[in-house]
Amino acid sequence: MTQEELDALMNGDMDMDELSDETESDTPSANSEQTAEEEMASDNSESADILEKNIKSAKLPLPATDENKMVHQLDDVTKESEEKASEIFDIIEVISNDLMEKEETLNAVLEVLSSNVELFEKLVTKFPDVTTFQTQLEMNQKAVEDINQTIEILQNSGDSIMSVMDIMQYQDIHRQKIERVINVMRALSKYMNTLFEGKIDDEKRVSSATHIAGDTHNDVASTEDIEALLAQFGS
Repeated sequence: MTQEELDALMNGDMDMDELSDETESDTPSANSEQTAEEEMASDNSESADILEKNIKSAKLPLPATDENKMVHQLDDVTKESEEKASEIFDIIEVISNDLMEKEETLNAVLEVLSSNVELFEKLVTKFPDVTTFQTQLEMNQKAVEDINQTIEILQNSGDSIMSVMDIMQYQDIHRQKIERVINVMRALSKYMNTLFEGKIDDEKRVSSATHIAGDTHNDVASTEDIEALLAQFGS
């Protein structure tokens, strides 16, 4: 009741019936309250359904096999990576040696062709009318030019191979980083095992109840399921 309504009632301008009608019009109806309660109950039911679906869809940890053990997989990665890197280095070394060998062979051929050029230059100077000397001079000069270009390509290829070998050195750095991660994981694993150690052996412990009064679900794990799960984590 507002102050205006109280004054009107005291002055006789308003009776109790009118006041009751206004109060009822301002008060939410019972149907509205019931609708709000139903909506709240519906929302709670929907949330409960979503929670139940999430619980049922939750998967157990993957079995602790060699394919799923993290440290085991990282050990395989470092081992295989080191083996493959060693094979790549061997192949690169063979290619580099072949390039150096061919470069030496071409240098020897270049010496012969260079001496031929000097000889034909003298012959052309002494016998300018003999076209054969001039032709042979041009052919040997062209051969010298081609060999010089080939030697340059071989040298550039050798430099590129050296660059590849330098880049491959990062593989060893990556291996060391992975090994450092492995060592940290192993240290954490040992720490967690020590942290969860008990004074009583697991064989001497009282078996745990699979269902306790007050549990809100009936999906309880059997003894076989629990033992299998413990065996996976312990292996």
